[in-house]
Amino acid sequence: MLDDVPRKSSSDRSPASRAAARAAPLAVDARLLAVATEHLRRLGPKRVTVVAVAAEAGMTHANVYRYFPSKDALLDAVAGRWLRDVEAELARIADAPDPADDKIERLLTALASAQRATLANEPNLFSVHLDAAVGARPIARRHRVRLRGLVERVVEEGMATGAFVARDRERAIAYIFDASYRFTHPLAIQHDADLPTDLIEARLGAVILAIQRVLRTGTL
Repeated sequence: MLDDVPRKSSSDRSPASRAAARAAPLAVDARLLAVATEHLRRLGPKRVTVVAVAAEAGMTHANVYRYFPSKDALLDAVAGRWLRDVEAELARIADAPDPADDKIERLLTALASAQRATLANEPNLFSVHLDAAVGARPIARRHRVRLRGLVERVVEEGMATGAFVARDRERAIAYIFDASYRFTHPLAIQHDADLPTDLIEARLGAVILAIQRVLRTGTL
């Protein structure tokens, strides 16, 4: 009888089988995100549907909601993968051995360039990023916190080495974000989308010089 067949408890499974069981939900997440990314690129955020994503991923739309509670959450996860790549590049800059004032320039330039490139080459992905930022959705808030942490790290390093003489760390960090807003916030970047790249870069360069001067002199 079936009841006589010994059944293995979770504790009797091999480490490999337990690891596979734990990894299964991640594989589902990855499959859903891959499909959602392709649909977003091809259709745009308004035309993406959970039903279509689920069908292509080979599951019911109800099952998708086990991993992503809403369409916005699914699209935000797609944008989140891109934002993590951007943050990883910025972290490499922050951790580099360069002087702190050079790092500030490279950080802001890289952040601005990544977003302008995405607006030009992946406008639907940028649109999700923009909506999340304007709506202050969790993915945008987490991104903002990580950005602040990277800038804070560079500012603290500059203060520790004497490169920056800012008297108030918090005011210095706020000034960096306020001064660079036009070039680093998605809403402002979209607003300036039709401006020539060389003009944007020249204006950003002037703002970065002003930021560096304030950090070096401590005069806000």
